[in-house]
Amino acid sequence: MRRIAFLTFVLAFAAGLVFSQSQPLARGTVQRIKVHGKSLEGNLEGDSPERDVSIYLPPGYDKDRNRRYPVLYLLHGYNLTDEFWTGKPIPGSNVRRPNVPAAMDKLSAGGNPMIVVMPNAYTVHAGSNYSSSVTTGDWEAYIAEDLVSYVDAHYRTIPNRMSRGLAGHSMGGYGTIRIGMKRPDVFSSLYIMSACCLINNDDKKGWPPNPQVGASLAAAFSPNPKNPPQYFDEPVKDGQPQPLVVAKWAAAEPLAMIDQYVTSLKKYQAIAVEVGLQDALAAQNRKLDQAMTDFGIAHTFESYEGGHVDRVPERIEGRVLPFFSKNLSRARSGKQSVSQ
Repeated sequence: MRRIAFLTFVLAFAAGLVFSQSQPLARGTVQRIKVHGKSLEGNLEGDSPERDVSIYLPPGYDKDRNRRYPVLYLLHGYNLTDEFWTGKPIPGSNVRRPNVPAAMDKLSAGGNPMIVVMPNAYTVHAGSNYSSSVTTGDWEAYIAEDLVSYVDAHYRTIPNRMSRGLAGHSMGGYGTIRIGMKRPDVFSSLYIMSACCLINNDDKKGWPPNPQVGASLAAAFSPNPKNPPQYFDEPVKDGQPQPLVVAKWAAAEPLAMIDQYVTSLKKYQAIAVEVGLQDALAAQNRKLDQAMTDFGIAHTFESYEGGHVDRVPERIEGRVLPFFSKNLSRARSGKQSVSQ
């Protein structure tokens, strides 16, 4: 009798497994909306404060009206937009884009759905650097205040810091550590991917690295409302470094200011840093790892085979999204009216 019961169990389990594998993967949806940035109003570059934002909503979001979700805010890199994360090919490029919606569908099937918010920080100079500048606008406040407030008001989020994460790649990695250092009241987990601009070359040899890149960095780090039409100062003029401007750039370097934010960083539930072994930014990111270790800031650091953009899709699916699935709280926090 026990043998028959056991065989019955095995057959039922196998039948259930085959059935589950034959079911199509439930799909989430992506909305591309505009979110006004009060913090971006009046920026001297003339960029619109009405920003595109792609928002991934997990499968079943429209059906279960009582369920709330943790939220990941995902920041893109320089010369890209929010659509970098949605799997669309880059015209004329062989670089593969990560497909966050598809990766999240797989993760949601395992029982850990999240909302993912992907803002567009492309500006007149191809990137805001997520800075706080009268020239670019206050992108720190836009991400941590304007955008978070909008998403909490219009979507069924779990509106507390323990249920919010912040991640980004390259310029977005810089934005993650920069905003993360200052806003532990908003976010509880950080994932820093191949961050740029952790420290800048003080002698500025070969300035500018590229006219557009140079303008983007200067607009973010050394704004000057009295210097039209570009409204920023460059760290090199007539071939000579400008000490005051260079000092302003140094003040925006996370490696230079991390000692001021040790207490803030120690408030995080989890922090991860990663970079490719062949990435030109590998040395900077290793220094960030060492600085966090020296200051006793709990974190993980991982390096892997690959250059700056070689492995982003695999890292997003295999490391970044599961990291937040594990570390973001799913406990409810009060009631809140939403319009969607």
